[in-house]
Amino acid sequence: MAVYQAAAGILEKLQRKEGAVKTLVYDSGFKNVRRLYALVCETLRYASALEDIITSSELLRGTKKFPLSLATVLVYDLLFGKGLQCGGRWKAVILSHKARLQAELARLKVKKKVSSNEDLVVSLRGAAVGPALPRYVRVNTIKTCMSDVIAYFKRRGYTYLGKARSIEELAELGQKKGKRFLQDLHVPDLLAFPPGTDLHKDSLYTAGHIILQDKASCLPALLLDPPVGSHVIDACAAPGNKTSQLSAIIQNKGKVFAFDLDTKRLATMSTLLLRAGVICQELANQDFLTVSPEDPKYQKVGHILVDPSCSGSGIPDQMRILADKEESAKSERLEALSGFQRRALSHALSFPNVQRVVYSTCSIHQQENEEVVRDVLEQHPHFSLIDALPSWPMHGLNIFPGSSCCLRATLSDTLTNGFFVAVFQRKKKVNESHLPEIPEETTPTCDVEMPNNELEIIQNNGKEAETELMKIAHKKKRKTKSRKKKQKTDKP
Repeated sequence: MAVYQAAAGILEKLQRKEGAVKTLVYDSGFKNVRRLYALVCETLRYASALEDIITSSELLRGTKKFPLSLATVLVYDLLFGKGLQCGGRWKAVILSHKARLQAELARLKVKKKVSSNEDLVVSLRGAAVGPALPRYVRVNTIKTCMSDVIAYFKRRGYTYLGKARSIEELAELGQKKGKRFLQDLHVPDLLAFPPGTDLHKDSLYTAGHIILQDKASCLPALLLDPPVGSHVIDACAAPGNKTSQLSAIIQNKGKVFAFDLDTKRLATMSTLLLRAGVICQELANQDFLTVSPEDPKYQKVGHILVDPSCSGSGIPDQMRILADKEESAKSERLEALSGFQRRALSHALSFPNVQRVVYSTCSIHQQENEEVVRDVLEQHPHFSLIDALPSWPMHGLNIFPGSSCCLRATLSDTLTNGFFVAVFQRKKKVNESHLPEIPEETTPTCDVEMPNNELEIIQNNGKEAETELMKIAHKKKRKTKSRKKKQKTDKP
């Protein structure tokens, strides 16, 4: 009963506007935060249906001291979840009304002209919210590899459909029945399973070989792309999925400095990293803004990930909660959040040897995204934005030059939670007495034109450009030799 009581308490706090779902879950002190978070979010998804069913079934009539919030959570698990997993008085009350509750659910489906529970959720929101979100699974390359994980699931009866060629292929996972999965087309170490696939008890998950992580949440570490063995800072690290991903990218070598102010979230993160096999981390219960960029400890840091606290408006359940808030309160909160986000991002760019900084939020608000990036970019002219993932289908709002380099994500456009990512790259110092060298990075900055053929090749072909440039250089060399040889033979 403990998890139901904890979830009911969070629902009451949400009603009183005391915080966001994720913050309230971590602050609850409940041991299994993942289970609690899932229960709260799923109950919120069905909130409208549950309210209708509880009212029409007269569940609370004549039942003294039965809180509506607790009844809502229990009825959710009975009708839409895995069934009641508790004992006690309130379970007996719910079960005594089971037939009536099921009848009211069936009547509601007929009334709304839907056949499935998922369709009922969409109908009660007034309009379709887009395709169902796949279950994204990141392969933890610290402990295993993609081919082994694919082979494992094939042995478990899943059909591997290869690498997806489009987002539409990922969406089809939710439209056809069967145990099937795909490799993602944007994130190399990511697999996609049908919506609702539950892998929390799978041995690969419990052993840390796979990590359940939304695709959009994988983008910041992927685009930061620190070299193997480098020193990296994860500025606002908890709950730790991005930290473990960064550790995998640098192959558990070098150092990942991870900061977070919340002690409970940091403790949960430590457990997650232990399970993932991470050994290169250095956790600190410290505000990133108090970290000195001049500290010798961080002089080797060349890459920083800034994923600060945000409104969470990109998470579907959070979007509905935020929409219910008074506009003035929402405006004040966004102003406070964006102020902190500017300070965190600006602080990251002040580290003397940092070469690349990634800024990300799970927000859909321009105030927390493009406006923050624009203002900070003006303060740090030695950095520019780069388009680190040109194949991504959705880009930033056009509010300043170069904003198209930013990435946006939504359920309807990218089949992910709502997200925002911007990649800052330090500009190279140019020696005016020499021609500019070709940058080491193959990704061009958005505010610099590519003036010659060589740089165009870099932009269009990535790593293949190096081979092409070598061919060009070789041809030039051969022509030069041939010309010199001809000049010698022409001499009297």
